[in-house]
Amino acid sequence: MLQLRPGCECCDRDLPPDAPDAFICTFECTFCADCVTERLKGICPNCGGGFTPRPRRPANKLAMFPASTVRVFKPEGCAPR
Repeated sequence: MLQLRPGCECCDRDLPPDAPDAFICTFECTFCADCVTERLKGICPNCGGGFTPRPRRPANKLAMFPASTVRVFKPEGCAPR
């Protein structure tokens, strides 16, 4: 099950579970659309892979399977490419 991390690893922008602009890589590194396109140019700074839009968990499932509350913030890895 996806963690649905609560924020962008680059800019720390909030990305709630239903955020339409949240992107993940195959390791679930989580970034906002702006950082994916502008800063990272579509390449994950952690694994070197690409991104896909993060799926949204239906609201009726969030109560039983809540999103993560653990923030990952690593701006040092997000220098413009």
